[in-house]
This record gives sequence, structure tokens and C-alpha cells, in this order.
Amino acid sequence: MGLSATTSVARERLSDIETSTIRAISWRLIPFLVLAYFFSYLDRVNLGFAALTMNAELKFTPLIFSWGAGIFFIGYFIFEVPSNLALERFGASRWIARIMVTWGIISALMATVSGVWSFYTLRFLLGVAEAGFFPGIILYLTYWYPAQYRARFLAAFAVAVPISTVIGAPISGLLLGLDGVMGLQGWQWLFILEGIPSILLGVVTWFYLTDRPEHATWLSAEQKAWLAARLDAENAAKRAARHMTLGEALSSPKVIMLSLIYFGFVGALYGMQFWLPQIVKAFGLTNAQTGFVTAIPYLFGTVAMILWARHSDATRERVFHVGAPLMLIAVALALSSYLTDPTLTMVVLTIAAIGVFCVFGVFWTLPTAWLSGTAAAGAIALINSIGNLAGFGGPYLIGWMKDTTGSTANGLLALAVLPLIAGVLTFLGGHESKIEFAGQTPAE
Repeated sequence: MGLSATTSVARERLSDIETSTIRAISWRLIPFLVLAYFFSYLDRVNLGFAALTMNAELKFTPLIFSWGAGIFFIGYFIFEVPSNLALERFGASRWIARIMVTWGIISALMATVSGVWSFYTLRFLLGVAEAGFFPGIILYLTYWYPAQYRARFLAAFAVAVPISTVIGAPISGLLLGLDGVMGLQGWQWLFILEGIPSILLGVVTWFYLTDRPEHATWLSAEQKAWLAARLDAENAAKRAARHMTLGEALSSPKVIMLSLIYFGFVGALYGMQFWLPQIVKAFGLTNAQTGFVTAIPYLFGTVAMILWARHSDATRERVFHVGAPLMLIAVALALSSYLTDPTLTMVVLTIAAIGVFCVFGVFWTLPTAWLSGTAAAGAIALINSIGNLAGFGGPYLIGWMKDTTGSTANGLLALAVLPLIAGVLTFLGGHESKIEFAGQTPAE
């Protein structure tokens, strides 16, 4: 009786420690990282709104705009893996601060664009500056969260993507109305006023982020001990199942397949992100109205992302939770290409956005389920960098189709092929995601 009571108390105490540790980590890290990613993503895609007036003023054709939107991802691709390895070596606080300050400066300098080559150069440099931020944060969160919590908190972090449009789209639309203030155009004010916060937040990052749990003065010794024991056990399970060096991880067929899946997803994400404002503006709306209407799909996507990630954690299943939304994106994009009614078009594109963000909230649990340490840093960066090449391909595909046919509809139909292939690969891949739940119970 006494032993049973003691065991029960010990289990209850352990549960209290687990709950308090996860809560402390989440309140400390997630709001700040969401804010940082909010400005990162906003500075990356606000070009879609700037284009509403910038393209006409600078005489940019749809193809020139597509090249400028996409060349960001070439710089991003080249420097992604080195940047993520640098974060592993120098620490998150220093490296993420460096990324944020440099991308904020270059984003603000987009206001100086005066022609095609300055446009291409600054967009390329913006990609170089931002390389490593997103995969770096994905890696950073694996230092803090046991696997059973990972999908929901990755989704909580990634919610900054749709939120950046829900909030940023109306703001960007309104900033375009600043034409003539201090001799600058509205699109120039958009770049300046949305770039400065990234610089300031980057300086704060240096002092605020804690590199590793063992350095966290805001966790108790008991909380640190519990977290270290849980994460050490998970890493040991991964190594026992399959030990991979960095080189093996980078050449692994599974990493390559995950890269291709992510490629299909990213193509759809950025194809919509860069062109949706222009699609909506073609309905006959003002710039301000375009901003508010563009935000609608992302508002629904935000809610769906959180609920879908929680469902994935609760059911301890990943593959269906990635593959099914990819197929939904493909169907919705294909259907949207045949519609002419503005309301129906927005409904279908909202469904596509829901699929996009449901994938976003769960996808990164797949590679983090079976890789750790330097191998994880390199593999996550490789997956993200290869996938983000579709950030060039998706917008370019729509721009090329619009230049050729005069309509974005055929571009959306062609774009649907990318998530379709990604969905098929997901279901055929047989990802080894069960390892992350070995010996664990579902999170409440």
C-alpha cells in the first residue's frame, strides 16, 4: 500500500514537472519566435503588395516580377546549409540576431530599387541574408521540446506565416496610400516601414534568446534535469535505430524524398503568396480593399493549422496529416483555374490556403523524428533549401503563363501539379515517424 502510494505520488510529481517545464519554455520562446518569424515572412513576401504600384512605375513585366520574386530563393538555397551549420556552432542567439539585422537592412533598401538589375540584386541579397532562419528555428525548437509536443509548437511558431498576411496584407495595402509623403512612393514606404522592426528585433534577439536548456536561468534545476533526461532518451533511441553522420544524412534517399515533398508544398505556398494580391486586385478592388480580401484565406488557414497540428499530436500520426492536405491543395488550385466568379474563386483559394497551412504545421515533425545533432542541422537545412527552390519555380510558373496567355488561371492549373506529386510521394514514402513516440504517451 505504502509503495503504491509512493509510486502514485512520484508519477503525479513527474507530471507536474513536465507540465511546468513545457509551459515555461512555451511562454518564454514561442511568442518571441512568432514575432520574429512574422517580420521575416512579411519582409520576404511584401513584394506581392508593392507590385500593385511598383510594377507599373518601374515598367516591370509579369516575367520580370517573377524573376525578382524568385531570385530570392536562389540566394537562400546557396547559403542555407552553411547558415544552419553556423547556428549549431555559434549558438542561436548570435546567429539568428545576425540574420534578422541583415535581412531588415536589405529589406528596407528595397525602397531604393530603380530598375531591373537593382531589383534582382537586392532580392538575391535578401535571400542570402535570411538563409538559415526558418530551418535554424526548427532545429532550435528540437533543443527544447520532446517529440510528442513538437507538432503543436512547430505549428504555433509557423502560425506567423498566415498571421503575417492576415495582419500584414491590410497594413501593406494601406501603406501604398502614402504616395508623395516626403517625396517617396507608397511602395517605398512599405519596404522601409516593414524592414525597420526586423533590425530592432534582431538586436533584442542577441540578449533575449537562450542557446540551450542548460543555460536557461529561467528554468529550475529540476525542470532542466527532467528535460535533459527526456531529450537524451529520445536522441539515444534515434541513434540506436539509425546513426547517421552529416554526410550520410545529406545523401539519404529519405532526406531527398522529404526535400521533393517540401518542394511541391513550397511551390504552391509562394505561387499563391506572391500572386494572390494581383489576382484579387483584378476583381476591381482598391489597394486597401485588396489587402483586406487577401487576408481572408490566411485567417482560415491560421485556425486550420493549429487544429490540424493538435490532431496530429493527439493521434500520433504524421504521414496522413501531411499527405491529405497536399492533395486538397492540388484539387483546390486546379478547380480555381476554371472559375470566373470572384466569390467562388476566393472560396476555393481559401480551401487551398487551409491545405497549405495544415501541411506547414506538421511537415517538420517528419525529419526531426529520426535525426538529431549536426546531422539534423544539415538535413533540415538541405530539405528547406531544396524545397525553397520552388519559391522561384512557383511564382515564375504563374508569371510565365500570364505573360504567355494573359491570364493567371492556366498558371494556377499548372501549379496544382506540384502539391499533387508531393502528396503522392508522402503516401508512398513510408516515413519512419513512429520512432519519435517510442515509449511515450500522447500529450494531453
